[in-house]
Amino acid sequence: MAIGERIRFFRNKMGVTQKYLGQVVGFPERSADVRMAQYETGSRSPKADLTKALAGYFGVSTDALTVPDIDSDIGLMHTLFALEDMRGLTVGEIDGEICLRLDKSRGKTYLSMLEMLSAWAEQAAKLKAGEITQEDYDRWRYNYPRYDTTQRWGKVPSQELSDALTAAFKDKLDTD
Repeated sequence: MAIGERIRFFRNKMGVTQKYLGQVVGFPERSADVRMAQYETGSRSPKADLTKALAGYFGVSTDALTVPDIDSDIGLMHTLFALEDMRGLTVGEIDGEICLRLDKSRGKTYLSMLEMLSAWAEQAAKLKAGEITQEDYDRWRYNYPRYDTTQRWGKVPSQELSDALTAAFKDKLDTD
């Protein structure tokens, strides 16, 4: 789904007009609806700062707005092919049904994808069991990984920073 379609989706979900949304993100009243219509139809693409402002208003991650165009069958297939290349997603058959699977030989990529998909499955099961509402489920999905409690997300220093710190404290390191 293109970014314009995602903007329209979230705007409609919030129940606001193009004019109102345009004004909220800083466009003048006289042109707010025209500008938002341009973004929603794809005749204009929002810059990063506008995408961030829209995501903030909608209460979602910017990634929820900038997902790839998967509305067409061909677009979806190419997205799946990219996931096969990048993440080891494979297609196969189990008990006569076509299934998507993760390739275990992908090591860390497999484990990372398994953790994320397992977290998603857990939330979907909670929704199905009535433990959470559709609103809770949507908040979880559209802000992922902010509300994901199944994993421990953390920042890891870059190799460049690690090398610089090692060099700076080289004389203080115990080499025994």
